[in-house]
Amino acid sequence: MVKIKNLTKRYQNIIAVNNLNLEIKKQEIFGFLGPNGAGKTTTIRILSTLTLPTSGHVYINGYDVVKNPIRVKKEIGVIHQTHNIDPELTGFENLVVHGLLFKMKISEIKRKTEELLELIDLKKDINRPAGKYSGGMRRQLIIARALLHNPNLLIMDEPTAGLDVYTRRKIWRLIKRIRNEGSTVFFTTHYIEEAEYLSDRVGIIDKGKLIALGSPVELINNFGKVAVDIEDFQGPRIEFFNTREDAAKFLSGIDKNAIIRTTNLEDVFIKLTGKRVNPKSDQGEQ
Repeated sequence: MVKIKNLTKRYQNIIAVNNLNLEIKKQEIFGFLGPNGAGKTTTIRILSTLTLPTSGHVYINGYDVVKNPIRVKKEIGVIHQTHNIDPELTGFENLVVHGLLFKMKISEIKRKTEELLELIDLKKDINRPAGKYSGGMRRQLIIARALLHNPNLLIMDEPTAGLDVYTRRKIWRLIKRIRNEGSTVFFTTHYIEEAEYLSDRVGIIDKGKLIALGSPVELINNFGKVAVDIEDFQGPRIEFFNTREDAAKFLSGIDKNAIIRTTNLEDVFIKLTGKRVNPKSDQGEQ
């Protein structure tokens, strides 16, 4: 569905994306992780035809994003971080405007809206002004709008940013259902549990370069299934082991406070980048 070949984007002396090569399969949920400024948003803008690459090529379902931007727009549905809907229009009217931009007939928009209302939980509110929607309802409307013209690829930039835990998990179920119905999903997130739960594969980018690629389980197993958090005079550190027995044997040889636990994707991210996925997480430093 997506083929990226030697993609580079420069802004004067800054290299935002550095010789990126990546392929995303059809009907795959692909999580794209990286610290702030790593190149995620620039990559999304290029995939969305909003930014031209300095060099390299990007193909979406076989179409070159530079040579065939209009055709590519039909292939993709884009969900940005911001709630970019018209608050004065009803939910349905927001969908109508989007459909007309894609030259859909009103009858087709109505039919597709009925289908989407089976997917999202807005049936009772679709004719209310969107400005009165909650954050979770607005996010669902934005997802429905992105799906209205039947895109093959759904591009989501932090789809659950700012939502409460309950609504976030509701969106997760929706994303899984979208994939199961045939779409490919490419998304970024600052919630590590979101990437670990949703992604068939994860790519980690840092300083414009892809530094890790694989399923969450594969990436975790590359370091070790068991982690040991150790407190010493230099500060906290993590050691990785293949089994709890290996971890316990290690602990028996040191005289420090430590906790044995299961390795997670954030451990991998921190080990590779030296930073947390979510720099504002209350689980770590700002």
